[in-house]
Amino acid sequence: MFARLFLSAPILALLIAAPAFAENELDTGDTAWILASTALVLFMTLPGLALFYGGLVRTKNVLSVLMQCLALAAVITVLWTAFGYSLAFSEGGTLIGGFEKSFLRGITADTLTGTIPEVLFFVFQMTFAIITPALMIGAFAERMKFSAMMWFCVLWLVVVYLPICHMTWGGGWFSELGVFDFAGGIVVHITAGIGALVACIVIGPRNGYPKTPMLPHNLTMCVTGTGMLWVGWYGFNGGSALGANGGAAMAAVVTQISAATAACTWMAIEWVRYGKPSVLGIATGAIAGLAAVTPASGYIGPVGGLAIGLASGALCYLASTSIKRTLGYDDSLDVFGVHGVGGFVGTLLAAVFASEIFGGNQGALPIASQFGIQLLAAVVTVVYTAAASWVILKSIEALIGLRVHEEDETRGLDVSLHEERGYDY
Repeated sequence: MFARLFLSAPILALLIAAPAFAENELDTGDTAWILASTALVLFMTLPGLALFYGGLVRTKNVLSVLMQCLALAAVITVLWTAFGYSLAFSEGGTLIGGFEKSFLRGITADTLTGTIPEVLFFVFQMTFAIITPALMIGAFAERMKFSAMMWFCVLWLVVVYLPICHMTWGGGWFSELGVFDFAGGIVVHITAGIGALVACIVIGPRNGYPKTPMLPHNLTMCVTGTGMLWVGWYGFNGGSALGANGGAAMAAVVTQISAATAACTWMAIEWVRYGKPSVLGIATGAIAGLAAVTPASGYIGPVGGLAIGLASGALCYLASTSIKRTLGYDDSLDVFGVHGVGGFVGTLLAAVFASEIFGGNQGALPIASQFGIQLLAAVVTVVYTAAASWVILKSIEALIGLRVHEEDETRGLDVSLHEERGYDY
């Protein structure tokens, strides 16, 4: 009997230690889920965001928006491969990484990050780098030169996105502080929202704004894009768990709850104020709820999803209507009001609803101190993004100009910049 126990002891020890070894082994389930999530996040830009924005502009500018999304997806893929991934996710300082992973040097199909191939992590994060500057184009739609847009987004990726990404997810300053940003409230939505706000102010309003009505040309296209974004967000938030597990499932659940709650909130506000709910309103509300829950999605439970959806639906509505009219800036497609404000709200509320008191998974979280960390990171991101975006825009304005000529704006960017029409009938 003692001999059997003696012989079985090493086996028992191996069984107990198995999870530690498993962490360094490829998990096919995790890999399959992140492969699917990567496709979902790219689907958010192409064609989701392209159709959402394309439907919101006027007929004469629809192709220009689609072209911008396509071009950014292509150019940023090349930049991410050349140096972007390395600067964001390789070891370096507290503000930026190094160049040791440029062109995926030293990374093979067998190199792992956790339980998935590192090349899969590389392309998953690439889809985030693609959609973030693409979000900004909605703020200055219908009036910026294509060349200026490309230079702005490329330089902005290098100067703004990569440092903030490294600080938050690459082991830099925000990570050391213990910031909660599960899927990009700071990295994606605050940066894009603030960059968009600065850009639309620097370039100025569209000709005729706000006196001339500038209505969406195709709300059917807009709703189609909204649905694609909503579905894609399952990969955006659920995929950020980097595994096929309960954390990914809960992130997907709270994502759905927040989006639905924000959509209902926006619809209800319009119904009360104007007597009729609008399609544009409920679509915008859904996107606001999705943006706001992004930083908190891996830490909160259903109650947090409801609360963040309610708060973002109301606050993003206020930012996109009353505040925008009062301050007079022409954020064409409400990028700041939805993504900037939504990302900021969700980043702060993550500190509250991650606590087990509200159904979160962070135990007895010291809410006040975590709230301070979240606020510090959010404010630093706002200030840095605003300053860097202003410098980039002013430099481009001095070198090649930002805005198309007035007659080209009147004709529409489709014809004036691309010699094509979205509709020819």
